[in-house]
Amino acid sequence: MADVAREAGVSSQTVSRVVNDSPRVDPETRRRVLEAMSGLGFTINRAARALRTGRTHTIGVVVATLASVGNSRMLEAVTEAAAARDYAVTVLPIEHRRAVARTFSRLGELGVDGVIMLNEATALAEGTSSRLAVPLVAVDSPGSEAFATVRSDHAGGAAEATSRLLRAGHRTVHHLAGPESSYAAAERVRGWRSALEAAGAEVPDVARGDWTSAAGYAAGIVWASRCEVSAVFAANDQMALGLLRAFADAGRPAPTGVSVIGFDDVIDAAEFQPPLTTVRQNFQRLGESAVSALLDTIAGASPAQVVVPATLVERSSARAPE
Repeated sequence: MADVAREAGVSSQTVSRVVNDSPRVDPETRRRVLEAMSGLGFTINRAARALRTGRTHTIGVVVATLASVGNSRMLEAVTEAAAARDYAVTVLPIEHRRAVARTFSRLGELGVDGVIMLNEATALAEGTSSRLAVPLVAVDSPGSEAFATVRSDHAGGAAEATSRLLRAGHRTVHHLAGPESSYAAAERVRGWRSALEAAGAEVPDVARGDWTSAAGYAAGIVWASRCEVSAVFAANDQMALGLLRAFADAGRPAPTGVSVIGFDDVIDAAEFQPPLTTVRQNFQRLGESAVSALLDTIAGASPAQVVVPATLVERSSARAPE
């Protein structure tokens, strides 16, 4: 650091401030110090900095599975947002409630500065956050005074999708929901039901799936044999894909034989046959919000409760009934 200070024409204390990302350095001085670091091949000794500051600049991310598109997209967004803030990410899987204590113990051993629990894993956060000695952000969790939460407006997006189908002239809308243990799935059911009730429409029984296209196909085969099923809102795009194939195999291709709307707006949703009308989750903003909420909590702010809007994306899989 003394070499960098001499090269940049500043004090060692100023170099230390730049290394620790202090706001008390003017932009021009920061530029000179960073150029000197680069020219001299200076690298930060993170272990030494952790001993001095008590922080490792590492975030723990707990996830139930990476098989679902939502979890994978969220993890990608979190790692990108963390890297932009000079934080590394350690990912730990958690398969069931019995593994909570072991996972939290492992996070303590790793010395992370804070933890983000993704989607289905957040069902384990309520009542267990006291086991963590560091701040926690739960993604897709009800609001809590104990920890920060970040979530999409699942209910609002589901209500908008359902209302869109009702306005097109469908008498009612069937719903293929996600697992009962999922907070996001429960919120999407709530939004779907509220839209039907507000319109005075019949509320059919909810079908359940496990987020996979195979679950969508299985439900679609049953519904395709029932002429009263003219519109389906699927709780995610993968299940919607299975529905589209099932109805097509039964001679009722969308949108003439059935209208289908999904949720997530996965990368390939526009390439489905037909292109899928869906509710878009802003995964990038969710990831950035989760990291920002966590770092703010680490810095001493009160736990934030962030809701990110979900918006309907119109394509070709939904229309008025024949």
